[in-house]
Amino acid sequence: MAENNPDLFQAAVGYQFRNLQFLLEALTHSSYAQESADRPRDNEQMEFLGDAVLSFVVSVMLADAFPGWEEGNLTRARAHLVAAPHLYAVANSLNLGQYLRLGRGEEKTRGRDKPALLVNALEAVVAALYRDGGIDAARDFIATFIVPQDLAGAASELFSIDYKSTLQELLQAERSAPAEYLVVEESGPEHQKTFTVEALAGDNLIARGRGGNKKAAEQEAARMILEKLGKKTETHG
Repeated sequence: MAENNPDLFQAAVGYQFRNLQFLLEALTHSSYAQESADRPRDNEQMEFLGDAVLSFVVSVMLADAFPGWEEGNLTRARAHLVAAPHLYAVANSLNLGQYLRLGRGEEKTRGRDKPALLVNALEAVVAALYRDGGIDAARDFIATFIVPQDLAGAASELFSIDYKSTLQELLQAERSAPAEYLVVEESGPEHQKTFTVEALAGDNLIARGRGGNKKAAEQEAARMILEKLGKKTETHG
């Protein structure tokens, strides 16, 4: 089976491990370790290290690519590149799930498709590369698979503020329910519609946002609620 053949993964990422044990540890979920007679190490410590290595390497790459940008923008760009949704997409592009070593319970519950398991494993792989080949091996992998090839070209996406995520994090910190978004109006011709979205958050905070698509309208509504909460929403920081 593919998950028992790490050679396929090494071929996929273009790196041959000198110490294969590092890679095996990165691919080993705790459920597998607990069920195995030889009790191999699981990938939790590798995940911890990989998170730090990834953050450091991405920070260096962003600072090199955008020497004129302020800390706030660089922080937002890094947050985008190390966020779970982005890493989950990277893990899927590598078919990482098929190489994981999982216990029987995780197999039955489709563990190979679970975003959290895949993101953790990807971070663990970064750590395995660092352990085996140093920072150069980790950086090559990150540059090839995680960071856009044309960083300058991706600037607008990387530095944009995700108001919905910012609001969600704020509400979570305050132990409030997630914000709810509802399209309340659609106007204009089919090819050039304007959407109006109403957002409800916290203690009956309501705001309406408009945009050329639902996503843009939701972002605007979230931005307005953040302003009502007294949170700054400047694009440049």
